[in-house]
Amino acid sequence: METLLIVDDEKNFLVVLKAFLEEEGYEVLTAADPLVALDIVEHTDLDVVVTDMKMPRMDGIALLERIKQFNPDLPVIMMTAYGTIEKAVEAMKKGAFDYVTKPFSNEELAVIIRKAIDVYHLVKENKHLNHALHEQYQFHNIVGKSKPMQEVFTLIQKVAGTRATVLITGESGTGKELVAKAIHYNSPRRHKPFISVNCAALTETLLESELFGHEKGAFTGAITMRKGRFELAHGGTLFLDEVSEMSPALQVKLLRVLQEREFERVGGTKTIKVDVRIIAASNRDLKEEVDAGHFREDLFYRLNVVHIHLPPLRERPDDIPLLVAHFLKKYTQEMGKEKLTISPEALNLIYTYTWPGNVRELENAIERAVILCSGREIKPEHLPEHLREAPQSYPDIFKQLPPNLTLPQILEEIEVRLIRQALAQANYVQSQAARILGITKSLLQYKIKKYNLLS
Repeated sequence: METLLIVDDEKNFLVVLKAFLEEEGYEVLTAADPLVALDIVEHTDLDVVVTDMKMPRMDGIALLERIKQFNPDLPVIMMTAYGTIEKAVEAMKKGAFDYVTKPFSNEELAVIIRKAIDVYHLVKENKHLNHALHEQYQFHNIVGKSKPMQEVFTLIQKVAGTRATVLITGESGTGKELVAKAIHYNSPRRHKPFISVNCAALTETLLESELFGHEKGAFTGAITMRKGRFELAHGGTLFLDEVSEMSPALQVKLLRVLQEREFERVGGTKTIKVDVRIIAASNRDLKEEVDAGHFREDLFYRLNVVHIHLPPLRERPDDIPLLVAHFLKKYTQEMGKEKLTISPEALNLIYTYTWPGNVRELENAIERAVILCSGREIKPEHLPEHLREAPQSYPDIFKQLPPNLTLPQILEEIEVRLIRQALAQANYVQSQAARILGITKSLLQYKIKKYNLLS
């Protein structure tokens, strides 16, 4: 039930208005003293305040200012028998939602209250969604402690606060759009739109219209004017996924927008200026596409101001246990299931699979397993058949070693990877991991602490 506060020094008026609004279905609080009203505002979850303009101890304008200091979004409706234009203008400038002049009809006030509440709820919902998006795309939601992913996090942090164009490369399923959103929602543009378009999903004609919009009558079927993604993303970020699939003609138009920050709609002559940050992504090597003559070199350099490469999952096996835990938590919560564990046999299958679909394929496998698991432990039979039947290919711990390491540093890096691999295979049961490694449990615990592997 929505809660209203009515403030007026005429107690009889409060009684009458309270009775009417309660019949309208509201919970109604009243205050004959503005100071009492302030206490209610600070300690009650209100949806709207209706206050008289002229009262002893504190007038309506002063009360409005105090309410706005506490909750800038809470709508305040002013009532006055001294309804001059000057007073109304002053109240609106200071943040009043609306005003009514006494005497007014109850129905008139009811309409204004309903409108104020609807607007307030919309504002709160938008703030909640923005907060949720901001939380969803914080860096800690991109899972990975491996060195390649730590380098990705560092680049995201450095580039997020700038206007720089970013090129994200990596195989399908590595999380390119997630990184693009992390950049946007941690940037000064976070409160403006994040608009994405898949350049591989549309024909050249449709993609041109999708990006730049079109005027009425520009082509058959263009019965109205339509804004394109560039206009919709004004002030925010435009994410161009699979930009390598863009035709040569569209590449020229995109280059112009990047250079001039302006374009024309399809079929139009009016030049439209936009302030849009471009983040592009591709699962191909754009430099190779340039060398092959499939992608414009000048456009490549415009897009490649900051390059972020996402490694495939097979090159960061250390992250697999973390990702498994992350997706298990996500889908058990979404489906309302109790906490699930995963058997060593199932985790071993996951750990030794090559994951051609990368993180997206792993997420789908875990979601399926959570759906199929009727007990408390995910077992191999809950995993996709192709995963169970795939030849086991243990990750090569000698791959992707950082360059220019000394021999002691190389040995330490390999030791860390072996311990992580054993822990993952043992489902983090340390005694079992120690047996896999052929060392004592106490020595394993010492090395875990030394390398800070469980933090």
